[in-house]
Amino acid sequence: MAVVKNDCHNHQYGKFHFVLIHGAGHGAWCWYKLIHLLQNYGHKVTTIDLAGSGLNTVDPDLITSFEDYDSPLMNILSKIPLSQKVVLVGHSAGGLSLTHAIHVFGHKIAVAVYVAATMLSHGFCTDQDVLQGAPNLLNEYEFYHGLGSEHPSPSVMVRRELQQEILYQLSPPEDAALASLLIRPTPLMAIRAAKFTATSEEFMKVPRVYIKTLQDRLLQLDKQEAMIKMWPPDVVFSMDTDHSPFFSSPLELHGHLLQIAELFAG
Repeated sequence: MAVVKNDCHNHQYGKFHFVLIHGAGHGAWCWYKLIHLLQNYGHKVTTIDLAGSGLNTVDPDLITSFEDYDSPLMNILSKIPLSQKVVLVGHSAGGLSLTHAIHVFGHKIAVAVYVAATMLSHGFCTDQDVLQGAPNLLNEYEFYHGLGSEHPSPSVMVRRELQQEILYQLSPPEDAALASLLIRPTPLMAIRAAKFTATSEEFMKVPRVYIKTLQDRLLQLDKQEAMIKMWPPDVVFSMDTDHSPFFSSPLELHGHLLQIAELFAG
């Protein structure tokens, strides 16, 4: 496998540009440890609040399309100069945003890193995609109908009393407590509407790396491995963590990201 150098590596400072994408219900805040670690090494870090997430003011119940949900990421990538490439990192449902970006802005991505993330080449196009890429947690979700129970687009969230057990069982309790204050409902119909049509095979040329989380109770290991088998990435790493390695093992995750950046963007 040839590794092509590009301007993701800032030759003046010898650093990389990481763009970090959160998963369902989370926001840019979940990356706070990685932001510190990467910036402390001199790298540029961009974090995003997708629509209805974090500090984004859009009501999740009003988001009905994946394009609307993902628009903050698309806006940021559209402004990156053609001469530059980023290391794009997505967690959990943020993997759908990664794949969307590969289809639209593949020429601006040095490598796409899926961290315990949904990795489907064309999104949720088939029942098999849903089976492999979506958590089996129907009974663990709480459904919100902010616009009324007759509204066809509810938002969902893992029940607060189960979040630490499912999402953060190996994470510091103070991080789980912080997350419990900041998690917001996710626009379910928008997520399930994520479908990507390839206009060419160019998106297949973007290098991809998958980081498995072996103690994951949300996106279980069998689902991660099924997606890896269905759409094999260039490299696979494993971490013996819960679903949220940015909390439970940030130093190890930081090390993997630096190694991946050096390999594909150095």
